[in-house]
Amino acid sequence: MPYKSRWTIDVPNTHLASLLLTSPTANLSQTKRCFMEAARPDTHYLTPHDFRLWSQRFAAGLRKSGLQPGDRVLLFSGNDLFFPVVLMGIAMAGGIFTGANPTYVARELAYQLQDSGATYLLCAGMSLDTGIEAAKLAGMSRDRVYIFDNAIYDGQGQARKGCRYWGELVASPEEGAGFEWEDLSTPELADRTLVLNYSSGTTGRPKGVEITHKNYVANMLQYTHLGTLNPDYEERRARSRWLCFLPMYHAMAQNIFIAAALYRGTPVYIMPKFDFVQMLEYTQKFRITDLILVPPVVVMLAKHPIVKKYDLSSVESVGSGAAPLGRETCSEVEKLWPEGKINVKQGWGMTEATCSILGWDPTEKSYSASVGEPNANCEAKIMAEDGTTEILERNQRGELWVRAQNIMKGYWRNPKATQETKTADGWLRTGDIAYVDDQGKFHVVDRMKELIKVKGNQVAPAELEALLLEHPAIADVAVIGAVVNDDERPRAYVVLKPGQSATAEEIVGFMEGKVSATKRITGGVVFLETIPKNPSGKILRKALRDQAAVELKGVTAKL
Repeated sequence: MPYKSRWTIDVPNTHLASLLLTSPTANLSQTKRCFMEAARPDTHYLTPHDFRLWSQRFAAGLRKSGLQPGDRVLLFSGNDLFFPVVLMGIAMAGGIFTGANPTYVARELAYQLQDSGATYLLCAGMSLDTGIEAAKLAGMSRDRVYIFDNAIYDGQGQARKGCRYWGELVASPEEGAGFEWEDLSTPELADRTLVLNYSSGTTGRPKGVEITHKNYVANMLQYTHLGTLNPDYEERRARSRWLCFLPMYHAMAQNIFIAAALYRGTPVYIMPKFDFVQMLEYTQKFRITDLILVPPVVVMLAKHPIVKKYDLSSVESVGSGAAPLGRETCSEVEKLWPEGKINVKQGWGMTEATCSILGWDPTEKSYSASVGEPNANCEAKIMAEDGTTEILERNQRGELWVRAQNIMKGYWRNPKATQETKTADGWLRTGDIAYVDDQGKFHVVDRMKELIKVKGNQVAPAELEALLLEHPAIADVAVIGAVVNDDERPRAYVVLKPGQSATAEEIVGFMEGKVSATKRITGGVVFLETIPKNPSGKILRKALRDQAAVELKGVTAKL
């Protein structure tokens, strides 16, 4: 029998904006701040009233421009005060939001533009050249590329290089105040797609994961529910402050720092991108209460000597997600605070589950690398390799399958991939190897799937291998994730053509202009006579991962 959550919560059929903002005209605070620029929070911030009005103005402007229900709008930008406005405005207009990694090169961005069929591209000013090139590659006319930044807050912003300013898509305050988003109060309506978050799934090129209003509402309420289990939840909520440096194009930041923060009334200080020292400075300055991290940042907290120069006494909880993390590192981080104050807990989820599925009752202590138990309304099971037999014994490994209201609708315009990943009765085959311990806690220990997790970002080996094979000296190649300091890095095993030569440095350099930073070969290049494969020709990646573990034993990444 599947492991079912011991908690049940009510999940309404509703528009995400209705849950977070009540209605288009309800009284919302005009004094309490919900989103702030971390660099200038006293002058550049949004209250709930401001946030709703800006979102309504953007929604009204999109509709006036001709945006139809179901049309996609792609935002290519780092974190910004107006990032949540763009997401919510598109949702209010009945469109579908999709965000792209701001480090993408033109080829990668063009793929997402084409695959999503985006109507508009909103592009950060500093990435405009990349956006223009990507639009050209995707066959998008330049008049559909808009420059995006927060200069609109000060009544500024301008067109450049034949691209209009996104302020042209923002209606007047009067028009915005009169805009009403659609009521989605039936199961059929709540099942409308809200966001396309791109994921490589279990294999292959990135696919658009269709996340519905119901998915987002469910997962946000599930995440929030765990916090309410604290006996002093209301007191904690009243003093909570969050710092967002996780990328908002990613499901984790959207669910926690936009949706859950608004629902809880927790102010969020937004950093444009991650900077470790700045993160420490802001945590001290703004008295941040909860650190919501990914493993590379946890490792920095544990290892970097500069940490002890900062006052982190305001922190009340530390959590980590997006990739596995060793318990030893968690224990090191806990020593930064008085004994017993902080217990670093890990959760587990994936883009196909909106964000999270497994988490922790905050009143319990974690003494292992466990990712906890099923969140409210969620169920999970461990399946044998045959895909039909459930493993009922504790501490026996198999594939983790999960089912819940927050599981994706499917992959965008890809029924084959959807069918391969999601069963007819709603189970999501995660591709992760897991087991349940004697205490009923889940441990995710390996991946059946071939994805590499680089700083929480998914990297598909097949994409990198295809590019490396374009190198004139390479005959065969395999890319695996090599673990250094609890973070994976792409590592290439290369077979050269007879009579050809190339150095590791040349191969690394060959990739730099073709892919974004997270996809570069930062885990090293190793030359082999042959790539290990099974009789059918499939790369034996586990053998290469084992080889890499031996080769890299004792190697520590520079912080």
